[in-house]
Amino acid sequence: MRTVQGRTDRVVVVGAGLSGLSAAMQLAGRGCHVTVVERGDHPGGRVGRADISGYRLDTGPTVLTMPDIIDDAFAALGEKLTDRVELLPVHPAYNAVFADGETLQVHTEPTAMFAEIERFSGRREADAYLEMRTWLTKLYETEFDGFIGANFDSPLSLLTPQLVRLLAMGGFRRWENVIRRFLSDERLLRVFTFQALYAGVPPQSALAVYAVIAYMDTIAGVTFPRGGMRALPDAMAAAAADAGVEFIYGATVSELERSGSRVTGVVTDDGHRVPADAVVLTTELPDTYRLLDHTPRRLLRLRPAPSAVVAHVGCPALGDSIGHHTILFGDAWKQTFRDIITDGRVMGDPSLLVTRPTASDPSLAPPGRDLLYVLAPAPNTEVGQVDWDAGGSAYVEQMLGAVRTRLPQVSDDMEVLSVVTPADWGRQGMVAGTPFALAHTFAQTGPFRPANTVRGVDNVILAGSSTVPGVGVPTAVMSGRLAADRITGASARRPNEEAYQR
Repeated sequence: MRTVQGRTDRVVVVGAGLSGLSAAMQLAGRGCHVTVVERGDHPGGRVGRADISGYRLDTGPTVLTMPDIIDDAFAALGEKLTDRVELLPVHPAYNAVFADGETLQVHTEPTAMFAEIERFSGRREADAYLEMRTWLTKLYETEFDGFIGANFDSPLSLLTPQLVRLLAMGGFRRWENVIRRFLSDERLLRVFTFQALYAGVPPQSALAVYAVIAYMDTIAGVTFPRGGMRALPDAMAAAAADAGVEFIYGATVSELERSGSRVTGVVTDDGHRVPADAVVLTTELPDTYRLLDHTPRRLLRLRPAPSAVVAHVGCPALGDSIGHHTILFGDAWKQTFRDIITDGRVMGDPSLLVTRPTASDPSLAPPGRDLLYVLAPAPNTEVGQVDWDAGGSAYVEQMLGAVRTRLPQVSDDMEVLSVVTPADWGRQGMVAGTPFALAHTFAQTGPFRPANTVRGVDNVILAGSSTVPGVGVPTAVMSGRLAADRITGASARRPNEEAYQR
């Protein structure tokens, strides 16, 4: 593994998102003097927040899996995540509601899920679920260290015993085809392949190695931090600050000072200069390339992932009638992917994620009220044919109409608190108006994804969703650890290594 040569005592991390915080914690734990420069007024990056009319909104991701990976960053500082954040288990992990009105609770505990599938689809499918569960677990154990948690210097880095095992398991076949080896019920197939949307690729064409996301959701389990998702970056920043990391908020990096092939300092828009022996950039790719005055050569054009429309809604308290996460599956499932990825239009038959964070933490809404987060996958602005500024409100009304129809527990008394469309994501600087960065196509996977090293710049390392290993909360945190490894060399043993083997 290539690492930064020369002095690395002073490291500047640009961006206090999860990847930047993770890198800062790992580097501080290895003895570096770390300064984090963040353009916002608080940590979090894509894990955004808003306080509106007594509601506390998470404007970024809402599904938390694999907290052990986050705990690895705390372990680098001699701490535990649970010392600073209370993690609330989400049971069931999801409620799936299908177009025919049938419902399925997605449990992570195998006995409960076996019984639920047997009720829903019969004994044969329940037996097949256990076989698939074993395969998903083996997939995760096989690919984590050598694929997800690894730095690649070239495609040749893939040539490992893990690759042989992944090939034998069918990891480079199509995700949906592999799951079909186990399950025949089309509705169950959706439950264990919809996660391909996170990877930005239809399950019919996504690589089966990304079925590891289904492992994270449906086997490893889903949790929720008390206080909302913002509690994660707040805790990470607090632990880092207690370990000596300096934070500079409200400062946009405008320039990287260079001497030959090395960056020697980071300059903010108000003229403040922070000296650096090494730099971790977690900025969006266009900003990264602008700061470096460098655009890498690629044979294939980068392909952004699909985007999303998110509506934050307040409503009268729902009691126990709706769980924390509900997936509303439309009937025209395959057409959904053609609509948003190929044709660049909104879904004709929408499938929606409805998250109710107040099911776990009622303090996130005023007394007697609930908070809903409604997400609709949508085309990104590169392929999209939608004028969101003109038609966004009408589409949100369609989304909420679908929620009322499919979840009659939700009354008409809904107040729209906030809406974010692909146009809004774009105004935040996200490529092609998508918060999901680059799609996980084969040409953008592993060593073929934009690398976290930069040709011609010796001491700048990249982290975040657009580089390895990819999109998502666990992978963003892992990205920070991989960046730290590039600067100091990989630690001999990950502090929380035994947790990864559970």
